[in-house]
Amino acid sequence: MNDITTELEASAFRRLLEHLRERPDVQNIDLMILAGFCRNCLADWYREAGEKRGLDIGKEQARERIYGEPFADWKARHQREASAEQLEAFAAAQRAHPPKG
Repeated sequence: MNDITTELEASAFRRLLEHLRERPDVQNIDLMILAGFCRNCLADWYREAGEKRGLDIGKEQARERIYGEPFADWKARHQREASAEQLEAFAAAQRAHPPKG
């Protein structure tokens, strides 16, 4: 991969984070139902990428990078209890597309 590709991908990733931070009304469960990933998945992928480079990025540190603030703060202000419909849709999505790894 060349430098420009890496720069473009990094720019797109930063824009995705900015967009998700602008839309705290979009719940993680909704992202999981529709796309099969959520903010926490991004944090895990970020942490795993760091580990491949020999960096020790903790779970909370990675989540803060993705959420733009400590996860506990974001969760207290924005995360709602999942509805029965959301839980049912999530279960159906998991059956249709089981998580890998």
